[in-house]
Amino acid sequence: MATVRRMDMPSGSSNAVGQKRNGPALVLQWAEGALPLRAVQVPPTKNPRWSIQVPPPWWETGPVELPFDFCGHIRRLTDDIAQHCEALSHIDVTRILFAFTQARNARTHGLQARVTPLRFRDGQLVRRHRGVDFQVQRYFIGQREILYVVTFCLPRFLNLDFDEKMVTLFHELYHISPLFNGDLRRHEGRYTLHSSSQKRYDEAMAHYARAYLAQRNTSPLHHFLRLNFSQLVHRHGSVVGVMLPRPKAIPIGPRP
Repeated sequence: MATVRRMDMPSGSSNAVGQKRNGPALVLQWAEGALPLRAVQVPPTKNPRWSIQVPPPWWETGPVELPFDFCGHIRRLTDDIAQHCEALSHIDVTRILFAFTQARNARTHGLQARVTPLRFRDGQLVRRHRGVDFQVQRYFIGQREILYVVTFCLPRFLNLDFDEKMVTLFHELYHISPLFNGDLRRHEGRYTLHSSSQKRYDEAMAHYARAYLAQRNTSPLHHFLRLNFSQLVHRHGSVVGVMLPRPKAIPIGPRP
């Protein structure tokens, strides 16, 4: 299940420099190349399907002597998708932070991925709610400001079949506003985020995914999605990714 999330994430990180007030930091900044990497853990389970599995040798996933960098691979794949899918050509991966959240159980159903915008509606940094001004936490990598955080629930997402992984990825990317202003894509009517039909939305994402794969069927960039979590661990020893706090909307004015 793919999910759109607005603001609400604990602040702070040992690798982040924050501009503090009397509460959470309004700005979190990481040095280039210094994002905190964590190993993905296997949730407690006795299910034999979680046992280590040998991957087919023909799917390329990078140097086997290194841990598998999930976020680096998903970032490169997204960049390629933006170059070859007109509906997503507005996406700039340099302004997106890819991260993971640890699955707490071994169930296959539940959260698979989410996109968190770092602006309010229409790209606004500040929004008034019940007489109080709120500002979205701002994330920077070096001097580059991030506008979206795309998070995958691991290892659950990696245990979907290939088609489901691709559709989930397109589902999340399509939520990003065509203006790429930190807001979400909004549809007319009552159901502004998924349109009036979740089924039609998912069918459209499947269409985009198939069209992309038809163009890029020989590209190795999506090979890693052909393997499940256990197969990647067998090949690389571990799967790692960026784990970050979730952005908050912080009150910045005096309360009435």
